[in-house]
Amino acid sequence: MWNSVHQYLGITDLIDIGATSVLIYYLLLLIRGTRAVQILTGVLVLVGFLGIANLLHLLLLGTILQLIVLGAAVSLPIVFQPELRRALEQLGRGGFFRSHDGDVLAAARGDDKVMATLAKAAFLLSRNKYGGLIVIEQQTGLKEFAESGTRLDAVLSAELLLSIFVPRSPLHDGAAIVRENQIEAAGCFLPLAEQSLAERRVGTRHRAALGVSEQTDAVVIVVSEETGAISVAREGKLTRPIEEETRLFRFLLASTRMRRDPRAIRNDLVTHLRARLSPPNRQRPEPPKAEQL
Repeated sequence: MWNSVHQYLGITDLIDIGATSVLIYYLLLLIRGTRAVQILTGVLVLVGFLGIANLLHLLLLGTILQLIVLGAAVSLPIVFQPELRRALEQLGRGGFFRSHDGDVLAAARGDDKVMATLAKAAFLLSRNKYGGLIVIEQQTGLKEFAESGTRLDAVLSAELLLSIFVPRSPLHDGAAIVRENQIEAAGCFLPLAEQSLAERRVGTRHRAALGVSEQTDAVVIVVSEETGAISVAREGKLTRPIEEETRLFRFLLASTRMRRDPRAIRNDLVTHLRARLSPPNRQRPEPPKAEQL
């Protein structure tokens, strides 16, 4: 039996099957937790009905279903535009092929002073009940969002962030974008979240924070104007309110990473293998678990 299988199944066939399985796996990871799951399920149900209609020779029903499936196939790139955009963006920065453990070990953390300043600014805003939206740029560039606001290129400070988000100031309604140790722009417009937020009452700031975190790898600090609660959005998820400045500081350290040299990115696999083979080292504290909306 094995000889007959080996006769029809070669090495290239095994590579083909393995590569296809990996592709399907990453596609499922990409759409997990999004509206695309329900849409894809609906398309598969239509295909199943079409197969049954063809099997039973139901010509009229089969023709109608075939037209519906064809129309759905044509509209899929439009329906899945957010997921496709996110997939291409992750592929461009190597997000698919970099393991989480390797990322934690190899990626340099954000500068401590910058994160301490952001944590201090967030709690200053919270105590004064000033709404705030601070976007921390990482590997994905945020130039298109920065261009929608007012260019500042100012040195980062808690006092400056506080003055930006003072009510009735010209820039308090938009987002402030922080790049390394500078406030690149303020009063910026961000895309609203693609996911449904019917299960939880959140304001426009929170929707904007989730929206930019869905499309990029940015980490976003949100301060509620009504309650003063501080939350952090990352990877399309929003944390529960963070009530301690030290905890927020540690969360930001664990969630952000500095820009890396391209040579360091090529060494990710080597670093990951070394980490697997070497004894476990003391790790930085894990960030609080973000709840899925």
